[in-house]
Amino acid sequence: MSTPAQRYAAARRRQAASRTELARFASGYDFPLDHFQEEGCAALERGQGVLVAAPTGAGKTVVGEFAVHLGLARGLKTFYTTPIKALSNQKYLDLVARHGPETVGLLTGDASVNPHAQVVVMTTEVLRNMLYSGSRDLDGLGYVVMDEVHYLADRFRGPVWEEVIIHLDPAVQVVSLSATVSNAEEFGAWLGQVRGTTAVVVSEHRPVPLTQHMMVGRRLLPLHAQSHPQEAQETETPPVNPELVEAVKRARRAAAGEGDRPQPWRRGAATRGRAPRRGPSGARVARLRPPSRTAVIDALQSASLLPAIVFVFSRAGCEQAVAQVIASGADLTTSAEAARIRRVIDRRTADIPAGDLGVLGFHSWAHALQRGVAAHHAGLLPVFKETVEELFSAGLVKVVYATETLALGINMPARTVVLESLRKWNGSAHVSLSPGEYTQLTGRAGRRGIDVEGHAVVLAADEIDPAAVSSLASRRTYPLVSAFRPTYNMAVNLLGRTSRARAREVLESSFAQFQADRGVVELAAQARAKRRGLSALEEAMACDLGDFREYARLRQDIADAEADLSRATSAARRSQAGRDMSALARGDVVVHRRGRRLKHAVVLDVEADRTGAPAITVLGEDSRIATLTPDTTPEGVTRVGTLRVAASADMHRPRDRDRLVGRLIEALRSSDLDKGPRRRTRGGQDARRAGAVSRLEDLRHRMRAHPCHGCPDREEHARVGRKWSKAQAALDRLHARIEARTGTVARLFDAVCQVLVDLGYLEPVDADQPLGELRVTGDGRMLARIYAERDLLIAECLRTGIWRDLDSAQLAGALSACVYEPRAAAQPSGLPVAPGSALGASLRAQIGVARRINEREALARLEPSSGAEPALAGAIQAWCQGAALSEVLEEGDLSAGDFVRWCRQLLDVVGQIASLPARGADQPDGLASLTLRAAEAAQDIDRGVVAWSAL
Repeated sequence: MSTPAQRYAAARRRQAASRTELARFASGYDFPLDHFQEEGCAALERGQGVLVAAPTGAGKTVVGEFAVHLGLARGLKTFYTTPIKALSNQKYLDLVARHGPETVGLLTGDASVNPHAQVVVMTTEVLRNMLYSGSRDLDGLGYVVMDEVHYLADRFRGPVWEEVIIHLDPAVQVVSLSATVSNAEEFGAWLGQVRGTTAVVVSEHRPVPLTQHMMVGRRLLPLHAQSHPQEAQETETPPVNPELVEAVKRARRAAAGEGDRPQPWRRGAATRGRAPRRGPSGARVARLRPPSRTAVIDALQSASLLPAIVFVFSRAGCEQAVAQVIASGADLTTSAEAARIRRVIDRRTADIPAGDLGVLGFHSWAHALQRGVAAHHAGLLPVFKETVEELFSAGLVKVVYATETLALGINMPARTVVLESLRKWNGSAHVSLSPGEYTQLTGRAGRRGIDVEGHAVVLAADEIDPAAVSSLASRRTYPLVSAFRPTYNMAVNLLGRTSRARAREVLESSFAQFQADRGVVELAAQARAKRRGLSALEEAMACDLGDFREYARLRQDIADAEADLSRATSAARRSQAGRDMSALARGDVVVHRRGRRLKHAVVLDVEADRTGAPAITVLGEDSRIATLTPDTTPEGVTRVGTLRVAASADMHRPRDRDRLVGRLIEALRSSDLDKGPRRRTRGGQDARRAGAVSRLEDLRHRMRAHPCHGCPDREEHARVGRKWSKAQAALDRLHARIEARTGTVARLFDAVCQVLVDLGYLEPVDADQPLGELRVTGDGRMLARIYAERDLLIAECLRTGIWRDLDSAQLAGALSACVYEPRAAAQPSGLPVAPGSALGASLRAQIGVARRINEREALARLEPSSGAEPALAGAIQAWCQGAALSEVLEEGDLSAGDFVRWCRQLLDVVGQIASLPARGADQPDGLASLTLRAAEAAQDIDRGVVAWSAL
């Protein structure tokens, strides 16, 4: 039992706690704060920076909102930064609802609302630009919230986060909000190093437990054996549900059985059906199809698991899914809900001109919404996306088909998340989801305060194994890896404010270098251990006749040269075999080796496999159909003649096949073949092979002449020498990795500076010391004000004057080539640009400028930067000249939402050009008139659908 003194002290502590800003802040919520939220807020009130790493939906933004509260209470400014405009818009509306529109502002590059307010929500790029320009709005800044800070791992936009963290005034407290990452302590240690004391608050607890499922056919089965989701969470690797495993096996067997029925491909109609997949032995492999989208909705509705977000990873797939389920008759809303949805649609879209409704696909979109189904992806018009978000959050829309961008912080929780696939297109290839991505996506499942538990569903399909899904679901964290790299704009801004040495120090304080340096410590320890092992081996192979290390290196060089010669010979044979096969045609008779025997065959078809290598289908004299490739037939094929094979002949019909085999055998017996060229020549390959053989002979001669070659213990020493050679090679690889990591960011910075010196944006202070101090030139000061992915390309086009004679519409079209990035390798077709027009000439010149930049980058050993992408130029020019939206979009593959998005990004760059200082001795000729035309172009772009999509 406590004493009166203890009770009095406890009362005083409670009284003091009740007077804290945290207590006043917490009293504004109708729920008690979680422990991790209290911990983060308390550290912030103590004056520390804070890193909060917690699962999606856990409520970590409460700590960011407390920073806003503290700023208002202490008369300091607070900037709340997010990675994308949609999240900034959402957070702006949240804070306006809490603090009022006069207190909160918004800056997203293409939208500005109350920008000098005490609380400003902005994209992180805007804050980076403010730091480099020395904006007066930074005066009085006390707090910066960096929402979704794990985005710094993004290759293209992530470096901006590190720039902001490094360059913010030391007095500013930074609140970093991250998804759960496995190296939060490492990231927190770096924050502490560059920002001062930083509290690291980690929570892996989901407020709403998550149950994992797989859907096999029409059955929804738990992924794990545990019946309760919390039990599954607390198990490191919970066992997979045996009933699910058996269900998948049965489904695969059933899928394989379907292949026994007659298939269209057997009738020669390859275009109407697809042959079953076969394994190496030729046996059919089960092809398990995922359940239909209608079946998925039926199953979720029957299990009371709606509303749901279904991740599709394809914009076209999202739209196709909506069309499919609506065509199937799906109707998930009551008449009262449909009426409420219609009222929201009318309110949200009241400003859309009636003439644009058709081209925007408004009617089918609104119809699907009233049935409770919608799509959500970056290609949608912003007002359409915002309408979907409002209706889904209100529980009126029941199923949303979405791409992964929805998982990035947008507040659209659901009872269930469905993954149609575990693979996605990352911009260059189809890749498997990482555990972190899986966690981020499924984190949307479970609405706090509404659902007792959330549900994640993966559709069973070909190559999706329950054990692999279980592994993804069990590994909830992923490492945060920096993507930081110096850019051209960053280099001129740094060197405009500080010395080269200091700039290198700033860059070496990045998280990228911090991680590299930590890795170097581990590699150095491995290298020391390797060196100790080498010393022991060198003692064991010591020879009185000479340096056995030299002799061991010679023997290793000989072994490597022999292996290289063997590989080169094999590669040359495969290459020649590929050329021979590509030159064949239907009806050619060839000889190829199978095992030790030579076989004759007739070519039926010549195609290419997935790698582009030739693959020929042949009918052998044994009546078998086979596929030959350079890998399966490395010695190649020899053409020995030709037989006519009718186009209508189908080798899957026994009669046609037997008839052709008979003709082949008869021709071989009678030698009655249309003889053609028999073999190829390999002049160039033989010359290269002769050089490799000569080098090998030289090495062998040097080995025989070495003193250690005559040692009586030579082979015993050589056995140790082989171990020594392998250990030395491993040590060399370690040293290379250490060298590559040490000072990597600073070396990249030096390479960037070299390109800028070559092009005249930087110049040496002392011409006799090119590696010494650098100063920013007039052109460099212009580059410092251009914040875009292709900053140097834009600056070079301005400097060289290729836009000097363009009018405002042509200028907008030309600038679009420095902004637009196609989503795939194939550019969409758009409104054509006449080659002989001023815009056409400008676009060709821009491509030439980009090529020259890439040449400089190659000399500096830099990764080439993006070039000009002119596919959107014609559409932008037409839009600026007053064309209707339907005219602009009818010729191309771009959606209305994508067109608006690129126009908003183009507006940001056009605005930067318009705001360039146009006067001064060091400004490019004609810049003054160009800035005026850029201002006109901004007005031309910002009209109609683009203007009313600004916020």
